[in-house]
Amino acid sequence: MTFLHALRASATGLTAQRVRMDVIANNVANAETTRTADGGPYKREQVRFLPRGASPFGVMLDRLRGASGPAYDGVEVTEVSTDDSPPRLVYDPTHPDANEAGYVAYPNVNPVTEMIDMMAATRAYQANVTVLNAAKQMALKALEIGK
Repeated sequence: MTFLHALRASATGLTAQRVRMDVIANNVANAETTRTADGGPYKREQVRFLPRGASPFGVMLDRLRGASGPAYDGVEVTEVSTDDSPPRLVYDPTHPDANEAGYVAYPNVNPVTEMIDMMAATRAYQANVTVLNAAKQMALKALEIGK
């Protein structure tokens, strides 16, 4: 993996984790939203990632160097999908969104799950920053060798 590959992989990881943190923050912010523009409670969103394939030129260079295995060039967000699990039903007949039986449909957002996902996204973001800083330090040391 070259210096530029490390930078690109870290940059795509930073972007993907930032999107993930934004989606999680949106889920937490809407954890009590019982009525949306579409009608019904807010539905939890999830981010899906896939590895980005390396450029054909990069794959060719890796093969010439004798590198084996799949060549990936970071990660990309493929979609932000909604979780179709059922809403949480809470008995509150005084709520304006209560049904005939007195139950209110609350979003399928579990704050504990969201906080665990946020911690994982934050750690992944920090790991990508560490890789980025290490690649930068290696490049600076390589420049010092040339002096």
